[in-house]
Amino acid sequence: MPKFFVPKENIRDNKILIDGEDVTHIKKVLRLGIGDELNMCDGAGMDYTVKISEIDNKTIQCDILTKQKSDTESNIEVTLFQGIPKGSKMDYIIQKTTELGIVKIVPCIMSRCIVKIESEKEMIKKQQRWQKIAEEAAKQSGRGIIPQVAMPCKFSEALDLMKQSDIYFAPYECEQENTLKKALTSVRDPFRVSFMIGPEGGFALEEIEKLKENGIPTVTLGKRILRTETAGEAVTAMIMYSIGDINIT
Repeated sequence: MPKFFVPKENIRDNKILIDGEDVTHIKKVLRLGIGDELNMCDGAGMDYTVKISEIDNKTIQCDILTKQKSDTESNIEVTLFQGIPKGSKMDYIIQKTTELGIVKIVPCIMSRCIVKIESEKEMIKKQQRWQKIAEEAAKQSGRGIIPQVAMPCKFSEALDLMKQSDIYFAPYECEQENTLKKALTSVRDPFRVSFMIGPEGGFALEEIEKLKENGIPTVTLGKRILRTETAGEAVTAMIMYSIGDINIT
């Protein structure tokens, strides 16, 4: 059954009001009508099973049949600090890490970023587009929340934000001793995990020094070097398998 996100303010009196682009999708693509059921989510971890009761040109009114806490969210909160890559790579990173259960993605402006954001207007436009991609990926993968894509920030600001987590680290191809497993087992029962991925070309040497000065360890992911668009989803999957909710028996 398809899942759609709806703002909390559209949920009241045991009813849910659907508006915007989802109305067209439900009517024209799914061809659903009065009496059909849908899965809805408030984007904050609460799921609803609803039945369509009214349809007009711009809105769909639904009656709430059941309400339950979403069971698709992990027991940990993972944040990716991503050096902004060029082209559509950021779109891919947001899509795949959202599917894997990430909670927040923070685009970072770093020394080797090829993409240059020239104005605040351009920054806002990019963030809004990226947030929309996260919403679509969350809908497709049945998430209980929509991951937050933050406004792009400077490298120095990212360091302070990372240290608010229980575990934080940065994969680095020149690291040989400190492993990801060691980082993930450094704290018992962690809740918040943050990691940073460099853009194309990786971290600049001065950025590695800043990481070390701030007590943020670098870790090795093995002998093979991953592309920036591969590393984020790979590390997210490793975290979820090691201490999150991906369990393979």
